[in-house]
Formats: sequence, C-alpha cells, structure tokens
Amino acid sequence: MNSALPRERKENRTIVHSNPVLSRLSKVSERTEANAATYAGIATKTLYFLLVTLVGMVAQLLVKAAMAGEPVWQTVTIYEKFTVLLSMKETVIVGAVLVVGLICELLGIFARRTIPVTGTLYAASQGYVISFLVFKVLTGYEYLGLEALLLTVAVVAVMSWLYSSGIVKAGKKFRTVLLALLLGSIGFGALGFLGTLIPATRPFVETMLQNPTISIVMDVIGLVLAALFLISDFALIDTCVKEGYPKEYEWSAAFGLVFTVIWIYLKILDLLMQFAGKKDD
Repeated sequence: MNSALPRERKENRTIVHSNPVLSRLSKVSERTEANAATYAGIATKTLYFLLVTLVGMVAQLLVKAAMAGEPVWQTVTIYEKFTVLLSMKETVIVGAVLVVGLICELLGIFARRTIPVTGTLYAASQGYVISFLVFKVLTGYEYLGLEALLLTVAVVAVMSWLYSSGIVKAGKKFRTVLLALLLGSIGFGALGFLGTLIPATRPFVETMLQNPTISIVMDVIGLVLAALFLISDFALIDTCVKEGYPKEYEWSAAFGLVFTVIWIYLKILDLLMQFAGKKDD
C-alpha cells in the first residue's frame, strides 16, 4: 500500500543523522501492511550483528595466538603509553580487515540489499578491530575494554529512556543543536587540516593537536555528538515501524543502529585510553 508522506515524516528528513545508512531510511517511499517491519525484527537483527561482532573478536584472539612466534616487523606507539609489537603478517591482516570493513560499510550504504552480507562482514571486521585494540594495544590495560562496554550500554540505555519517555524529542530544536555541534566539529577539523598546510601556522597547530587536554575535549564532544545521534536513530526506527516499511528494511535499521553503537564504544575506549595515559604521567 502506497501513501503520501505525512507531516511527521517530512520533519525527519534532515542531513543530521548518525550514519548514512539510517539517513537513507528517511527517503524510503515503500509501504506495506502484510509484511511490515517490527521492533522485534529490528531488535533480533541488531542482536545478530552484535553477536557477529563478538565472533570477530574471537577471530582476532585466535590470530593473535597463532602469530605469537612471529618476528617483530614494526613497533607502534599510541598516546606515548601503549606500545604495540607487530609482525608483518599481523600488520597485513589488520590492514585487510580495515579495508574490508570500509568497503562493506560503503556497500551497505549504497546497496541496501547487500546488508545481510556486507553488514555481517562489517560487524565482524569491527569486532576484530575492537579486540585488536583491547587485547593487543592495551596489554596490561585490558580492563578498559570492559569499562568501555559497560559505559556504552549505559549511554545507549539512558538515551533510549530519554527518547522513549519523551524528555528529548528529535524535533526542530534538537536537530538545530545537533547540526551546530556537527558543523562545529567539522569546522574545527577542517581548520586544523588547513593549519597544517600553512608553514606559518603548522607548528602551532601540531602543538595544539598533540595537547592531551584538547584531544580529550574533542573526544568528549564527539562522544556527546554520537550519543545525541542515537535519538535521531531511534526516531527513524520508529518511523520505519509506524509507517509500515517493508520487513526487508529491518536489516538497514539494525545495521545503522549497530554502526552508531560501535562508534560510541570506540569513542569511549579512546577516552579511557587517554585518561589511563594521563594517570600514569
């Protein structure tokens, strides 16, 4: 069944979305009554992607064990505190996983029907990267991975409650604030990039970017932005169910939500890594 777009749906059309997967959901015109998307279906597929992420983590641990006797090819230091010894094979595998994740993300965005496959590969690649960070980079600080997980669950739970209770609504004011934060972050990054291209300002910009306090502040802003984007994600998922999108769109909704959750997790983990580094100073 096809129908005209209601007013509420028009208000959901905005460039301010956490990820392009859910953003494209706002442009769907298909409707059905017989086999429509449901919250249970989206939740099941979201759980599936999260389980695949866990499989990716296990795969990284198996690779790590298999590469234990490999000679060190390069040493990488992160935040001047975490030193990683990598063999050539490990470096190639990590690089390949990152490339696969990026390709699958793009395919999921522009080729929606591939999401059951590309979304699975993306989730597995992100699980591999997370496990690499926690169990390879954070040797001796692995507990930060668990702390990041608990904090991520807390952030998602709080934002879900704020949205479902109506305390925070994805209305015009909300999107204005979100747009301001997004443009501010993009603008700061663009200015930093331009500053590194100008010889006169390059030393100042490099010093500023290496300042741990500025780095932490930017990560906090990024985390707040990601958490607020969850509200926009929830609103689009609501639209998907309430307006009767075909059931196949459950994959897009689940993939988009997992994308945001992993983004939040990585932001929190990065913050914890920086705090751990400062604590050891």
